[in-house]
Amino acid sequence: MHTSPADGGTRSRPEMYLEVRGLEAGYGHEPVISAVDISVGKGEVVLVAGPNGAGKSTLLKALTGSLAVTRGHVLLGGDEITGTPLNKLVERGVGYIPQTRDVFESLKVRENLDLGGYLLAAREKPAQLAEVLEFFPELRPLLDRRAGHLSGGQRKMLSLGRVLMGRPSLLILDEPTANLSPKLARAVLADHVRRLASLGVAVLLVEQRVIDALPVADWMYVLVSGTPQFSGPAIGSMTRDEIGGLFLGNTRTS
Repeated sequence: MHTSPADGGTRSRPEMYLEVRGLEAGYGHEPVISAVDISVGKGEVVLVAGPNGAGKSTLLKALTGSLAVTRGHVLLGGDEITGTPLNKLVERGVGYIPQTRDVFESLKVRENLDLGGYLLAAREKPAQLAEVLEFFPELRPLLDRRAGHLSGGQRKMLSLGRVLMGRPSLLILDEPTANLSPKLARAVLADHVRRLASLGVAVLLVEQRVIDALPVADWMYVLVSGTPQFSGPAIGSMTRDEIGGLFLGNTRTS
């Protein structure tokens, strides 16, 4: 894996909360990802980028227990969670927002948020709902609107708010700007994703809009052909040409 000069201790990172070590996974006998080492600290936004077919979706499926891991380990707060199904990960404080089907369209906004807090005691829900609505005040007048009638930006806020109802310590985001306009995509990344990390949440962000995501992220990994080819600070360690080269499968970055 190529690392920038800053990827050796010159840049301080928080204590790691999610640690992925030597992960290998795939379909059938052929691994799609291999030798994947990724870490995310609390309060960090860590960006995973790469060209189509690089293995980003496979990585998320392996992390969230929907695809068998053939080698390697996933640790959460030092505890082994390799292969743990998503419903059990939620109980451990992992929030996951998929690229599609991120809200329950037939339910009202209020009902979506209530479902997000299903692990909370009934007496805790009102206070947590108040916190979520303070974080996303735009949702307050929409509480009785069905999620299927929301705009793209409102829907994304709801998906984030629903996960926040569960008080996650780790949030995994799969292409949160998919199908959004460029302006709205930048707003979601800068206004919402970055603020989530400010709450102390560890954020693992898979995103195709790399140039928009870089200012939001603290650390960056680039997957090429299923293997990380770069790891380093999101800002200042690679030029646009180098990023473009990696996306084209060129592993020479120096």
